Amino acid sequence: MALLEIHDLRVFYGNIEALKGISLEAEPGHIVAILGGNGAGKTTTLRTISGLLRPRSGSITYGGKSLVGMQAHAIVAMGLSHVPEGRRIFGILTVEENLNLGGYLIRSNQGLVKERKAAVYALFPRLAERRTQLAGTLSGGEQQMLAIGRALMPDPKVLMLDEPSLGLAPMLARSVLKTVREIANRGTAILLVEQNARQALAISDQAYVIEVGKIVLQGEAASLASDERVQKAYLGGFEAVAGA
Repeated sequence: MALLEIHDLRVFYGNIEALKGISLEAEPGHIVAILGGNGAGKTTTLRTISGLLRPRSGSITYGGKSLVGMQAHAIVAMGLSHVPEGRRIFGILTVEENLNLGGYLIRSNQGLVKERKAAVYALFPRLAERRTQLAGTLSGGEQQMLAIGRALMPDPKVLMLDEPSLGLAPMLARSVLKTVREIANRGTAILLVEQNARQALAISDQAYVIEVGKIVLQGEAASLASDERVQKAYLGGFEAVAGA
């Protein structure tokens, strides 16, 4: 049994079926890339796993326990963290204060909070240099580092990242994704929704391609990176995969 297993997940927005039987899994230390065009269902998948959306049917199992019906904060407490698209940091708070909020579940143990912040600062030295700076004045890359760092404060076993390189300069995007690989190498399972398919596949172990709420391709990331259908889709649109 995988650490995280999603089986036949169906999610609706009103009468519109957004996810049409999604199944995927993630193992500790592995990065699972979720690729697809705009509106394919990638963000919906992450939001459903993290408890922000409720599925109509299907199962979400973490460590053998069902997450369906659980509130989002309880899912975080179990060991799953979600970094949404757009970062969603608190701009009027400092870097340090944002990290403190990320550690709200362990706030009664200030020694542990301090230890976790030290680990985040070691992973992102630039944040350590700006710990007293208002988060809203950080660069886009620094804000993304902070969003990831805040999600790491509870020491999650599963980390879900929605478009972590969006809006970043190419060099900084590569740096952020390299750090994502480092986090996985420490044993964290990562679900990665990423616009840059080439870079996502380069650092991932497994990959799923979603189109119109369905998984149309899946397999080892290296194999999908060399798959002609995937290459064609990313050059000319996901219709090529959907019709493959």
